[in-house]
Amino acid sequence: KNMPLMVGRVDIEQNVFIGAKALILPGIKIGEGSVVGAGSVVTKDVEPWSVVGGNPAKFIKKRVIQG
Repeated sequence: KNMPLMVGRVDIEQNVFIGAKALILPGIKIGEGSVVGAGSVVTKDVEPWSVVGGNPAKFIKKRVIQG
């Protein structure tokens, strides 16, 4: 009763991978090509082509695709 439902938009761009049981708060933008680690709690926007993880989610490294 005392905890209202939080509703908001979450923007997930293309080529993003979100691990199992990750929690993304309302109003967050996940940049293109990013990876969110399993079980992470995302409280801030995620920059494009980066890897984040933890609680709260923190930047781990830039994601580089070698071709």
